[in-house]
Amino acid sequence: MRKTKILVSACLLGECCKYNGSHNRNEQVIALKEKFDLIPVCPECFGGLPTPRAPSEIRNGRVISATGEDVTAAFCEGAEQTLYIARETNCAAAVLKERSPSCGCGSIYDGTFTGTTVAGNGITAALLLANNIAVFGESQLRKLSDYLLFDEEI
Repeated sequence: MRKTKILVSACLLGECCKYNGSHNRNEQVIALKEKFDLIPVCPECFGGLPTPRAPSEIRNGRVISATGEDVTAAFCEGAEQTLYIARETNCAAAVLKERSPSCGCGSIYDGTFTGTTVAGNGITAALLLANNIAVFGESQLRKLSDYLLFDEEI
């Protein structure tokens, strides 16, 4: 039996692609592999940004690093690459890292590098949503389950 495919932020699967060279390993997300085919993605790496790299946040519609560099183009390129993968693999949904300037959905950091969040979506999350791909954060696995009409508990 084929499993439903979903995109997953690679950092949530333990890949060291986070801006500081670390990861955001999440055992509940990793456990999804029992029910789904997980397709790991890191839009920031896809956009050509190095690991480690300066943290970035969205400010006035642009992605700006903590060093003041405008990295919007790299974030947009990574988003396009992620959308391409989603389409090519026929992914039903995505589980992405919350609050990220790439992957955050519903809430992102406000661009002041103070840990303050505001309503909004990261560049990749917004592009996926605009292309009818449902996006869930790592704390929304129950909503993912409901969305995919999956009866068993995750």
